[in-house]
Amino acid sequence: MLDAIDQTLISALMQDSRLSLKALGQISGLSAPSVAERLRRLEERGVISAYTLEIDPKFLGYQLQAIVRIRPLPGKLQEVERQILAIPEFTECDKVTGDDCFFARLQVRSMEQLDSLLDRLNQYAETNTSIIKKSPIKRRLPPME
Repeated sequence: MLDAIDQTLISALMQDSRLSLKALGQISGLSAPSVAERLRRLEERGVISAYTLEIDPKFLGYQLQAIVRIRPLPGKLQEVERQILAIPEFTECDKVTGDDCFFARLQVRSMEQLDSLLDRLNQYAETNTSIIKKSPIKRRLPPME
């Protein structure tokens, strides 16, 4: 379980993962060395697994995002997973229960690229694609309380 100070540190880092130990100390009421020790313990426990950078894919030329539901053909589950892993434009993928085995997020530069990438899966799976118009909720933590 996380105590109130851990929650404060994590919340602050979620807003800006570049905060200095001094700034985190001011937010949490701890000294910089105490903050460093807390963060080290959170990392060791696996609570904090990475400090990340978010980049808008549009600045890399990716104009479209899609959610792709993927239903492997009989006996093709492992091959579908290998194909997804081999296509770097798949930026997220979850293996799920139900008729579709995978829900994946795909970043593409054009509709033509989308078609081309999905064609690579067609011999192994059925796909159902939805273009993302807007993301009102970006990835966020669930409530800590």
